[in-house]
Amino acid sequence: MKRIWTRWLPAAAVPAVIAVGVLAAGAAAVNPPPPATPEQVLGLVASHAARQFSGTVEEKADLGLPSIPSQALAPATKSATLGSEATLLELLTTAHTARVYADGPTKLRVQVMDQLAERDAIRNGNDAWTFDSKTNEVTHTTLPAGTGSEPSPTAKAPVMTPDQLAQRFLAAAGPSTNVTLGQSAPVAGHSAYTLVLTPKTSGTLVSSVQVAVEAQTGLPLSVDVYAKGQKDPAFHSAFTKLDLGAPDASVFAFTPPAGATVKQQPAPTPKASAGTMPKSPSTASPKASPGTAPKSPESAPSWDTVLVVPAAKVPAGLLDQPLVKQLATPVAGGRLLSSSLVNILITDDGRVLAGAVPASTLLAKAAQ
Repeated sequence: MKRIWTRWLPAAAVPAVIAVGVLAAGAAAVNPPPPATPEQVLGLVASHAARQFSGTVEEKADLGLPSIPSQALAPATKSATLGSEATLLELLTTAHTARVYADGPTKLRVQVMDQLAERDAIRNGNDAWTFDSKTNEVTHTTLPAGTGSEPSPTAKAPVMTPDQLAQRFLAAAGPSTNVTLGQSAPVAGHSAYTLVLTPKTSGTLVSSVQVAVEAQTGLPLSVDVYAKGQKDPAFHSAFTKLDLGAPDASVFAFTPPAGATVKQQPAPTPKASAGTMPKSPSTASPKASPGTAPKSPESAPSWDTVLVVPAAKVPAGLLDQPLVKQLATPVAGGRLLSSSLVNILITDDGRVLAGAVPASTLLAKAAQ
């Protein structure tokens, strides 16, 4: 591991939309300056100016599921449709440590440290790379000129930074969400506010989400997702080290190692990002009430949203996969992968339904 780390250090990036701004390094960990309201902190996040930074991110989950290594998910990741779902499954079952680096929206890198191996996702201008040291495989994509921070090569990495996770939760948090301030506490040596998102609906497994927000820049530093009936977070993602200075340009340079298999891939079709930040309170809908997250577009997911993947887009024989048989319980009409935070139903007719909802909701949706 030491040899691999030395070979690739430094490496990594943040798969998120990064606003323009330049920050000084090394903010001191002090209590954030009062007063602050939920609306002010939401606005701080929505307009955050964290353009350049580097650090270490740790993620862990406590969902009552066994740890699933990336190799066990290989059959699912062969499907372009289910690739993101397989990555999500690994994200929710396996602890990860990653080094992240960012210098604006077009220079990004993330290095995920597996046992005796690593996975990298890099963007340097219009060049996007992924690398898996275990298989010694490299993919390369040339992005069209003028492409912003999406699409990102880090879509293949099983790590989301606190920034990206916070954006997704806030984008889904509309009038059905109460937003309050929790107790402030430093994160990775930086003072931070704590946003608490509490779903109003009873149709979700999510009890609350706590987002630590860097007091000066508005950069999300940690995200804790609490499931109903659990005292400890069901999912935790946080910076353990963070430097708000610009990484060296060499961080983003990548040359495939000798003997690696290099595959050229076409650039993905641009599409609207599900992680777009809500507007700041100054530009949000005037109907938004205090203590409620800015209203999301009608198409944005909500706490009780159910994802449905049609059978035509699901790999044949998914129910027969050893991993599915090992983890999923037989139910009427299919097999159910159940956890404290997320449920996934694979139906006998080949569909996949998933959401942070009770199993009964998935079964009812499948029967429609």
